[in-house]
Amino acid sequence: MAETQGLTARDILPEDSATALLVGRVWSNAAGGPCPVLLQGGRVLDLSSLAPTLSALLELPGLSDLARLAQGCADLGPLDDFLSGTAGQLLAPVDLQAVKAAGVTFADSMLERVVEEHAKGDAGRAQEIRARLAPALGDSLRGVEAGSAKAAEVKALLQGLGLWSQYLEVGIGPDAEIFTKAQPMSSVGCGADIGIHPKSEWNNPEPEMVLAITSDGHIVGATLGNDVNLRDFEGRSALLLSKAKDNNASCALGPFIRLFDAGYTLDDVKGAEIALRVEGEDGFALDGLSPMRAISRSPEELAGQLLNRNHQYPDGAVLFLGTMFAPTKDRRGPGLGFTHEIGDRVEISSPRLGRLVNWVRRTDECPEWTFGLGALMANLARRGVLRAD
Repeated sequence: MAETQGLTARDILPEDSATALLVGRVWSNAAGGPCPVLLQGGRVLDLSSLAPTLSALLELPGLSDLARLAQGCADLGPLDDFLSGTAGQLLAPVDLQAVKAAGVTFADSMLERVVEEHAKGDAGRAQEIRARLAPALGDSLRGVEAGSAKAAEVKALLQGLGLWSQYLEVGIGPDAEIFTKAQPMSSVGCGADIGIHPKSEWNNPEPEMVLAITSDGHIVGATLGNDVNLRDFEGRSALLLSKAKDNNASCALGPFIRLFDAGYTLDDVKGAEIALRVEGEDGFALDGLSPMRAISRSPEELAGQLLNRNHQYPDGAVLFLGTMFAPTKDRRGPGLGFTHEIGDRVEISSPRLGRLVNWVRRTDECPEWTFGLGALMANLARRGVLRAD
């Protein structure tokens, strides 16, 4: 297993990790496979005796009492041993769950999606289009509640100006954009490489809050995510969304899911700020911040549009909530905006969720995804972890 390039537990854990209820997954060399785990006192406790998968663990009743339920579970060692690679590897904190994402949920990102659409994937045209559209769109969209009567008025106004867009339809219309970000088991964790398609010349990270949702629609916790995006692919055609979003190592999650308890609730998610920092080997640096209070739809509404009587996820789901941060800082030249370079260090953080840190590589140079659902089931059966109940 690969090392996580010098990261330590202190680098990635929440500021109040001593009292946080943090669950995730590791590949354990000692166990010979992936294990759902609880982080307690800086040590990794194997929860396989409670549930063979993380998705099954999140379905258990009384999750806020998990620390007590975990008494007697095997101690796999300190988290630092998994970050160094000596005991195994820290994995993305999901396994069987569907990995879904909501798009165009912040006013600033709505503007940038319209810019992409008009630029047809050409980064060189983006600045001119941005300058033309921003005065009209920016003021109109800010503070508008999606699906409201005011949103309908804004739609009519922008249609009259010839500025209405498919992205605005899902941004402030009644129906949210919900799409599949990645296949179950394909996400990478904190410390791993993230992938940019070698044909992409205009792309960016998307720092996001991610909800952990059970099969019956309950939101039980949250984590951080990077919805790596190819702006040139999607800008050429919205029908290329799957190619823009779902590629090898293009979805990062972690470091852990923080479960809700008396000290951390959905209200903390709603009031959180998600910070982004990109540091390049070329000396380039970029910072940004996404306050969750600026979102156009509530987390509950987005979760309800994902999972309901018309659409079920029997193994649960994680849902990216979108980002307001679409970087425009010039990198390769004036007016060309931001795009990733190989070797970029990407850090997504929030004080009570910790830090998700990854390094940018080409998708065809990142490790291939080979351990899927079939391999997981075979591994669990071989280890005697699966139970009939």
